[in-house]
Amino acid sequence: MNKRNIILGILLSTLMITSCVKDLDIKPKDPNTIMAGNLGDNPIYMKQTLGKIYASFMLSGQGSNGGDDIAASDGNFFTTSRALWNVQEITTDEAICGWGDVGISDLNTQTWSAQNPFLTALYQRLGLSITYANDFIRLTNGNTDPAVMQYNAEARFLRALAYAWYIDLFANPPFTTDVDGVGKFYPKQLDPDMKIGRAKLFNYIVSELKSIEPILGEPKFSYPQADKASAWMLLARVYLNAQVYTGTAKWDSCKIYTDKVISSGKYSLAANYRQNFSADNGKTNPEMIFALEQDGVNTQGYVGTTFLIESSSDARYIRAEDFHGLTSNTNWNGNRSRKQFMNVLVDTIATYGNVPVPANDTLFAQSKDKRVFLKMKKSMNIPSASSSGDYGIGVYKFTAKNSNGTQAANYNAAYASTDFPIFRYADALLMRAEASYRLGNIANAVTDINTIRERAFGNTTGNITAAQLNDKFLLDERGREFYYEAQRRTDLVRFGQFTDGTYRWQWKGGTFAGTATDKNLNVFPIPGDEVSANPNIKQNPGY
Repeated sequence: MNKRNIILGILLSTLMITSCVKDLDIKPKDPNTIMAGNLGDNPIYMKQTLGKIYASFMLSGQGSNGGDDIAASDGNFFTTSRALWNVQEITTDEAICGWGDVGISDLNTQTWSAQNPFLTALYQRLGLSITYANDFIRLTNGNTDPAVMQYNAEARFLRALAYAWYIDLFANPPFTTDVDGVGKFYPKQLDPDMKIGRAKLFNYIVSELKSIEPILGEPKFSYPQADKASAWMLLARVYLNAQVYTGTAKWDSCKIYTDKVISSGKYSLAANYRQNFSADNGKTNPEMIFALEQDGVNTQGYVGTTFLIESSSDARYIRAEDFHGLTSNTNWNGNRSRKQFMNVLVDTIATYGNVPVPANDTLFAQSKDKRVFLKMKKSMNIPSASSSGDYGIGVYKFTAKNSNGTQAANYNAAYASTDFPIFRYADALLMRAEASYRLGNIANAVTDINTIRERAFGNTTGNITAAQLNDKFLLDERGREFYYEAQRRTDLVRFGQFTDGTYRWQWKGGTFAGTATDKNLNVFPIPGDEVSANPNIKQNPGY
């Protein structure tokens, strides 16, 4: 997709003007505004409007003069990309944030309420993306132009993606489709009485993705637009978590769709793990299946990977200027990892012979696993949940440089050109491995896991045997491969370790050593403002 297309603002049916007077042909005064009635006037309008839906997951808005789509004190702060990362990462062992902004400490310690602003922002943002998609789908339904039919299917994919995050995070959100229109009613939940939990929404997502699969482009048709492989990956991920969502496991279905991705022959592991998190991780990367696209020139904002780079950098231990190549508005000193996740990521037994990490190896250079992008800070222990970013384990996995250290093609001193991964080929392998393991096909699971580990170690020295494969290894391996990619909370929930499991990390539950928390926290609350304003919405149990 031409990145310029997603910068143009649109106004759909919420601002459409109609009249019975024939000669009242109203056109937008702003040439960058597309009215609903003009959507079919120019083929480029379709792609520009579709671009708006893609962009809604990353940017704060493309309104007049760069205005936010949802009013906020800091539009960048409450975008989908930032809020999603916060709720998926700083609620877990992988990250903790040292900022004092309202809502941060609640996520750090699993003590949030229905008033948490990041939960509200993410809830609203996902709903907004669904609304944009619904209107585009409604306006393009029935169009027989093959290109428009494909755009329509992409919008349906993006709507399914938003609902997939909704079901995972909020369980029972309000539900609307293109049939409902915009702004005419109070949305309802699919299961207002909570009798069958998330099953109805799960079935809807699966049905939608299967319906659009034949219409979407072939794998890798026009990265980063969604294609068949994107739909297969989303289906696989929803099936991976089916037992959480519905009470019934769907491991065989998860394997079917990961098999489709792997057997397509269009993807492979990048030779260099770091390429997935560098400025050249897009079109030339054989591993990337779908990502939220960023560009230092055309998609500017302190969101996505720019946010990850800057919030993980500091003036002393991980300077953005040194590690990441950004030189403007750098070193926010907020996010870093916790000691317990360092012990997951760094194989201390294999690397250091079961002894503590040497004090002079602050970059873990002796690690044989080359997925380790950590740095020791002032202390690996974090003295309080609100301690500054100087404490803990620094993470520099994402960079604004190319994987070979050179400057990005669309370099900007303040904004990264690194796409944020949603689906990678490595995830197809590890999802299939987990499904095979659950189905009893241990040998096949080990083969897929060792394919991942051979890339990580550069040889077979990190390979495992069937005897070493268990639940803990699977969870840990996903952490080693996907840390800081906004997947950790979902994985911990699936393995029963997010709240009341046996795994503890510093400041889980608000104590230094970590403590179990209530199981109801496996699902976030519907924001209190929504429950108060919408008589059709019932709060999730326990809130």
